[in-house]
Amino acid sequence: MAYGAVCCLELTIDRLLKSSHISINVQNSSHQILKHLYDEILSLKEALGEFDKRRSTINMKMVKTLEAEIIDAIYEFEDVIDSHLSNQFHSPQSEEETDHPRLMLFSVDLHQIKQDVDSVIETVNEMKRAYIHELCNPSPEDEDDVVPSINYFDGHNESNMVGLSRLFTRIKDRLVYSSQSERMIVSLYGMAGIGKTTLANKLFQDPFISNSYDIHVFVTIGPKYRVADILVDILTQMNHADDIMLIEGEKKIVELKRMVFESLNCWRYLIVLDDVWDKELFSELVNLFPDQKNGSRVLLTTRLREVAQCANYLSTLRIPFLDKKESWALLRHKVFDEMPCPHELEKPGKKIAENCEGLPLTIITVANILSKADKTIEYWNEVADDKKNSVYKDAYDQMSKVLYPSYDYLDQHLKACFLYLGSFPQNHSVHGYQLINLWSVEGFLNPNPTHYSDATVAFEKGTYAYLDELHSKNVIMYHKEKHGQHLHSSFWYMCNKEAAKTKFFYAFNCRADALPEEGIKYQRRLCIRNNILFAIEDVKDSMASAATVRSLLCTGVFQEYPVPLCLEHLRLLRVLEAISIRFYEFPMEVLKLAQLRYLALTYDGNLPTSISKLWNLQHLIVDRHLSIIKSGGNLSYLPIEIWNMKELKHIQTMGSNLPHPCEGSLLPNLLKLRDVGPQSCTKDVLQNIPNMKELAIKIELPPDATEPLRCFDHISHLHQLGQLECYIMNPILKTQVVSPLAPLSDLPSSLTMLTLSGLGYPWEEMNKISSLPNLRHLKLKCYAFRGPKWEVHDNEFQRIEVLNIEDTDLVHWKFVTTSSCFYEIKWFSFEHCYKLKEIPLSFGTSLEFIDVVECNPMAVNCAKKLKKEWDDKYGGYGRPLDLNVRSSL
Repeated sequence: MAYGAVCCLELTIDRLLKSSHISINVQNSSHQILKHLYDEILSLKEALGEFDKRRSTINMKMVKTLEAEIIDAIYEFEDVIDSHLSNQFHSPQSEEETDHPRLMLFSVDLHQIKQDVDSVIETVNEMKRAYIHELCNPSPEDEDDVVPSINYFDGHNESNMVGLSRLFTRIKDRLVYSSQSERMIVSLYGMAGIGKTTLANKLFQDPFISNSYDIHVFVTIGPKYRVADILVDILTQMNHADDIMLIEGEKKIVELKRMVFESLNCWRYLIVLDDVWDKELFSELVNLFPDQKNGSRVLLTTRLREVAQCANYLSTLRIPFLDKKESWALLRHKVFDEMPCPHELEKPGKKIAENCEGLPLTIITVANILSKADKTIEYWNEVADDKKNSVYKDAYDQMSKVLYPSYDYLDQHLKACFLYLGSFPQNHSVHGYQLINLWSVEGFLNPNPTHYSDATVAFEKGTYAYLDELHSKNVIMYHKEKHGQHLHSSFWYMCNKEAAKTKFFYAFNCRADALPEEGIKYQRRLCIRNNILFAIEDVKDSMASAATVRSLLCTGVFQEYPVPLCLEHLRLLRVLEAISIRFYEFPMEVLKLAQLRYLALTYDGNLPTSISKLWNLQHLIVDRHLSIIKSGGNLSYLPIEIWNMKELKHIQTMGSNLPHPCEGSLLPNLLKLRDVGPQSCTKDVLQNIPNMKELAIKIELPPDATEPLRCFDHISHLHQLGQLECYIMNPILKTQVVSPLAPLSDLPSSLTMLTLSGLGYPWEEMNKISSLPNLRHLKLKCYAFRGPKWEVHDNEFQRIEVLNIEDTDLVHWKFVTTSSCFYEIKWFSFEHCYKLKEIPLSFGTSLEFIDVVECNPMAVNCAKKLKKEWDDKYGGYGRPLDLNVRSSL
């Protein structure tokens, strides 16, 4: 977490050095002071990054102790510099200047805090030296620090493993019956506690499997390891313990490796490498296992996708969560063993099992607690009705030794991002773009993101790389129905405990949380999850002690009544997430938050012209309680002063358009413009936003609309545009297909994502989309295209990976040829397509998911036939097609 704190300070200093609104006093060396500080902070960040290279040998307790000291030092200095800047931004001279936004320029003098700067640099250097020394020379540690692997059937002769039986059979076939003579690597991966070790143990101990091999070795590795210890463990299990005792000297590792290779040579072996965290280590070990083409096998278990992918993709298997039925079966077995469950406990028992969210380790731990408690209907109902019941909390505490390494051994740049998800309510799904925006303004994202060799995916992958990494580590989850990211409750609870230790955020879950003033003192973020009105009332008297808060996140239920925000003491606020609060009048106190970078609220009126006082603002998000997009002559526009807000990266103002710019106006940093009308798509507007990458247009048509829309006329000039969305909010659903409302021929070739809704194009117009060379995600909603037949021709949609179609009158979807259409598609879905009768049965080899929701039964039958043909062809290689059918019929 120290890395995240340093990144926040780095961003603050970087913005001071680069802001067009700030003039650093050069006469008293302020610029040199700031630059020297910036270099030292970067040096500290680099030192903290060394953790990623040395984490397999460190003493985690000592490292976390040193990082806690670094956090305190960084927070203390950040308070000094931010308070100093705030005083200068709010000086009488600055207040006068902000009445003339175009002339807004702040002169910053850092000479007054030079002593503080010198002191923090000295402290940082001392801490950096101590940190590097600890990484390179780890302190001795206790045996208790070993990370355990969990076998949740350990000690039970369980013949039918709940939820793992089908996977067991499939892997057994790979280990025993596969005709492949070359050495095969099979990998199992998934979240901590999902059952990887359990399954590996069961396979290893299966008599039929063990009798198929001459040598059997099972080695548990973990995030901390020494190569010599692993080699000794392997050799010991092959009865070479006496030979090992004779090996000494500098060449011990070399000799041990030679012995492993020679001991396995010419034999048919099964080696299980359990709980591997390092792909380089795995490669090093596998190179010691000879391939004599005699059917030898290596079984790998890991939490990390990148490690699992060391195996061939056909032999890389992700262990799924248990469904409701499997969860209840496991809980019932663990609580009652072979005894029947009392009938009156079945209903609450099934709810308790569901509350464990499909994670076997949670189910087992909760079951152990329940088995020792009174088995009464009252108690079980109490546990079932409240996911915050102490039973679950106690279970999560008992699981912490297994869960914590998933956080502790994360790459440094991911830790703050992971903890941030814990600031939202339990089981709350957050859209990926919202997380990215918040992480960005908090300073957690690398200002120089990973560069991709394929420039067309640089925006999509570069922007969402952190999310993808967290998914690859199996610490966050994606909710397909809600289209959002969330945490399993066990990780959510862990995040909240860790955040409390590091003052990363303080959360209000109930009124009692707001009472102790010392609880929110020195906190960086306040998260209000309960009823916002009551929470604000509860904490307003203690807000004065929360002067160091940088983010106020109001993520509780939507609040329709006026809420006093009490911002007068939060002068250092950078993030105000209040989209769940409806404002009847614009909160003018917000305009005093000169350091605000992110503002999100719900407000139906026009923004004040003084919004430009927020010269630091990067994200402006204004939702409407009444989602009415105005049309005709009564249009709503943002104030002309918006063009003076040069730091803006993201504008999302439902129903308000960008005004015609004044001569020379430019928003060079604006990357996202969302929820605007076609009036924001004029040539004059778009040419003054040259770097835009996302554009979302929402249109309400007048009743007598006949003229073509001009919203696409000028977007071909947006050469960096990657994501385009266009929604007709009140589509005209005539019986016949009408002429296009907006021509598709002007779409830029840079598009990677396209969403259209309500435009009513004939399917023949799809050929203008199909040729877009970089398009990967296509979403068609609410009669975006109309007509009974869609024919896809040769070489169309070469690179599409995701296709979503909702609410259409399509009947037949056909491929005229089958050789090169949708060759790279991974997921397609149809929702509410009641007339659809036919879908193609032949796709490329990348297909993974099909969703058919509330569609014609004939379409469902086609999807089932496609799945059967796919599974017959690829299922034996561990690649069954995931078909999700939902219907209310």
